[in-house]
Amino acid sequence: MDKASAAEKAGIAAGDVLVTINGNEINDVLDYRFWLADRDVILGLTRGGIPFTARIRGDGFDDIGLEFDTPLMDKKRCCANKCIFCFIDQNPPGMRETIYFKDDDSRLSFLHGNYITLTNIFDKDVERIIRMHISPVRVSVHTTDPELRYEMMKNKRAGKVLSYLDRFAEAGLELNCQIVLCRGINDGPALDRTMRDLLKYTPQLTGVSIVPAGLTSHREGLYPLTGFSAEEAAKVIGQVNSLGEKCKQKLGSRMFFCSDEGYLLAGLPIPDEDYDEAYAQIENGVGMLRSFESDFRAELAFLEPGEIKLPRKVSVATGAAAYGMISRLCRELDIPGLEINVYKIINYFYGETVTVSGLLTGQDIAAQLEGKDLGDELLIPANALRAEDEVFLDDMSIKELETRLGVKITPSGEDGGNFLLNLTGQL
Repeated sequence: MDKASAAEKAGIAAGDVLVTINGNEINDVLDYRFWLADRDVILGLTRGGIPFTARIRGDGFDDIGLEFDTPLMDKKRCCANKCIFCFIDQNPPGMRETIYFKDDDSRLSFLHGNYITLTNIFDKDVERIIRMHISPVRVSVHTTDPELRYEMMKNKRAGKVLSYLDRFAEAGLELNCQIVLCRGINDGPALDRTMRDLLKYTPQLTGVSIVPAGLTSHREGLYPLTGFSAEEAAKVIGQVNSLGEKCKQKLGSRMFFCSDEGYLLAGLPIPDEDYDEAYAQIENGVGMLRSFESDFRAELAFLEPGEIKLPRKVSVATGAAAYGMISRLCRELDIPGLEINVYKIINYFYGETVTVSGLLTGQDIAAQLEGKDLGDELLIPANALRAEDEVFLDDMSIKELETRLGVKITPSGEDGGNFLLNLTGQL
C-alpha cells in the first residue's frame, strides 16, 4: 500500500481483504475501478476474517493507494481456443514458462489493449461490460462465417459468440477489430464477406486491421499453413483498399487497413499518414513505421548539431522489417563526426520469415554482431525486451549481451524521437 495514500489514512493495512465498494461486490480490477469512480466510497473489508468498513471521500480519484496480489485481483483467463495460426504454439521448446501462456482475457483488453476472441466470455460478462460501458471492445474476428471461425479456432463457441458484437454495438460501445489472415483459409471471398458483414456495425465500428498470420519455423505437427507471396500480399492489399476507398467516400473513413507487414511483404511502399487516419490501428502495426519516421523528423527539426559530443560512433541492431527505414533515416542524418552503422539481424531463433524487431533474441544479435566494431554504443529495439527486467525472449539479459559484445547497449526506439536522441547521445 502506498504510504500517505487515501487508503492508509482511512486505516486500511497490508493483509486486509477488499470485499465491496458501496455495497457492490468486488471480484476483479474492473469492478474495483468502476465502483471506485464514485466521489464518496465506503469500502467493505475484512481483517483476519473480521468485517470492517472504511470511508474515503474525494474527487473520483483513479487511485486511492491500494495494491493487490495480482494486477487483475484475480487469475488470468487462459485461452480456450486452438487456433490454427496461434503464435504461442509456434514457440520453440525450452523457453520460460510464461512464454507459453495464452491469455484471452477481456480485462486485459480494456487495461492494456489486448484483443479477445469472445469465446472466453459469457452472457454475464457481456452484461457487465455493457453496464460499465467499457469501450472500445477489441475483438479478434478473423471471419464472420460461423463454421469457418470454428474451423480456424477449434472452439465450439467460436461462431455463436459473434452475436456479442451485435449486443455491444446496440449498447453504443465502440468496436475495434482485427483479422489475422491465413493464406487459403479466410482470404479471398471469405475476407470480402467478413469486411462487408462488419460494416453493419458502423458507426460503432471504429476500424479493422488486416494482418498476415505470423509463421515461425517451429510448426511441426501444426496445421499446414503457408505464407503469402509478394504477389498474393499485393492482391490482398488491393482487395482491402478497394473496399476502403468506397468506405472513405461513403463513411468518411476507410474502416479497413492492411498492416505495415503486409506492405513490406508485398514490396509496396508504406502508405502516407492520411491513409492511417491518425494511427487508429497502430497497435496492430498499421502505420507504425510511418509514425516512427514522423516522430524522427519532428525531433530532427529541433536538433542542434553543436550540442552533440563528437566524434561519436554508434551501431544499431534492428529486424528485417524496419531495416530499410532505419538505414534510410540514419543516412539522412549527415553530421560530420557522427558515424552510424545499421545491422539487419536475421531471426534464426524463430525463422527468417519472422522479421519484426520485437521478436529478436539476444543470441541472434550476439551471433551476428560478434567481432564487429560497434563503436561507442549499440542501440537495440526496446520492444525486444521484457520491460520489467530487460531480458530477451531467450532469457539473455542486456548485461550478458554487453559482456559478449564488449559494448554499452541501450534499448531504444519507443518512438522515432527517442531513437534520434539515442543516436546522437543526448538521451
